[in-house]
This record gives sequence, structure tokens and C-alpha cells, in this order.
Amino acid sequence: MNTLLLNTNGVQIPQLGFGVWRVPDDEAATAVSAALKAGYRSIDTATLYQNEAGVGRALAGSAVPREKLFITTKLWNSDHDRVEAAFEGSLKLLGLDYLDLYLIHWPVPEQDRYVEAWRGLERLFKDGRVRAIGVSNFTVGNLERLMEETQIVPSINQIELHPNFPQAEVRAFHEANGILTEAWSPLGQGKGLLEEPALGTLAAKHGRTPAQIVLRWHIQLGNVVIPKSVTPSRIRENIDVFEFTLDPEDMAAIGALNTDTRLGPDPATFNRVG
Repeated sequence: MNTLLLNTNGVQIPQLGFGVWRVPDDEAATAVSAALKAGYRSIDTATLYQNEAGVGRALAGSAVPREKLFITTKLWNSDHDRVEAAFEGSLKLLGLDYLDLYLIHWPVPEQDRYVEAWRGLERLFKDGRVRAIGVSNFTVGNLERLMEETQIVPSINQIELHPNFPQAEVRAFHEANGILTEAWSPLGQGKGLLEEPALGTLAAKHGRTPAQIVLRWHIQLGNVVIPKSVTPSRIRENIDVFEFTLDPEDMAAIGALNTDTRLGPDPATFNRVG
């Protein structure tokens, strides 16, 4: 498994992890256990997903040593002014005594507390409660403000990113400032991306599936990627992307799929706190 270096204390994150968005809590333990068995070591959850307890049950039942795992969860929007309490609540549900990565889930511009929240994450990091801290769904402007008003540059920004919405400008800003890019909805949420003829052509060329082609595209761009599935065969398939390489023409063909189509909320206008 490839790893990438975060900008804090030499911490490394597996480049491909397992996401549990929209996985019900009573199914999360089974799905995460299947992922760990398949070789995943990075698990990404969030307070919003309401499945941290299920993830924790899988971790408790796993033979994989804690130090070999990389566990991420996220601060929800209503908790920007109560970071420590929210963090402790997540740790309890997960059954852990530290996190590998803690993210602010959304900036919530109307609320305008994300700088305050980031200072709370900085305290957790300085106290050794979490190995690295980052953000999710932050715009370049949000990141610039954090860098101007706080002490620690986020180690990662988890954003919607797939061939129809490759976010080149944001990725370039990340690279210039030592921030890793992490892709959510990397396969386009099953909304037509994997049926693109160009991906079918590349899948046939490499003897892979369209999903594997897209995940390999992410890997070669340098993204951290967290595909989600509850199907054991698909879970295994998604991690099997390190034994082939896309050539420059392949990468260009996938790049041509850009339609600047966002599937999820726009961080500039998403202000949900409930």
C-alpha cells in the first residue's frame, strides 16, 4: 500500500482508504471488518455519518495492531464551538484513545466559526490527542484565512473530486502549500461516471474495471482516495489498483471527462448545522 507524507511530524497516510459515508451503524462493523481483511488500514468516518460506534466495533474485533491503523473522523458543523467535547465523544464511540486525523467537516460560512474550530484542533494536536489535523470541503479562500490567522497549516483537505469535477485550481493550491488532497465521492456516486465510454475503453485495455481505472487515476494524480462499498467483492476490487499504470494518453483521456459538475453541496453556500 502506498503512503503519502503529511506535513506534521512525519505522519504518513495510506493513499487508499475505506470510507463509510451512508453506511448504517449496524452495517458498519461488517463492512469495516471486510475492508481490514482485504488489506485496508485507513478508515474514514465522521460524526455526521452516525456510524462511529459500528466502526469502533470492527476495530475492537480486529487483529490488526492499533499502530498499523489510520483512523479519521470529522467535527460536525454544530460543534465548531465545542471541539474538545465533540472530539472526546468521537473517541468514546470509536473505542480509541487517540486519532490519527481529525478534520473540520465543512467551513459553514454563515456561522463563521471555522477559525475558532481550527484553533481547537490545534490544541488537540499540541496535546498529543491526534497525530494530524486537517479540513474537509474548504475553499482556497477558507484555507488562506486559516493560514493567515492560525499557527498550523492543515495537513489535508478532503474535497469532492472525480473525473467530472477534478478541482485543478484547489489541487494546485494544496500542492503549493504542502497540503494533501483527499477525494470524497471519488467514483462519482454511481451517477453515470463509470458508464463513460472512455472509461470502458481503458478498462478493456488494462483488463480492469472502470472503477479501478478511476481509482488509479486518483493515485497517479497524488490524491488520497477513500472509496466506499459494503460489497466484499467490490471492497477487494477497489484496493487492487497498485499493480498497473495508466500512461499519459490514458490520463489525458480521463482528464477530458471534466465537466465541472459538482454532485455534493457547494462549500461556499452549505450552512447546515443540524
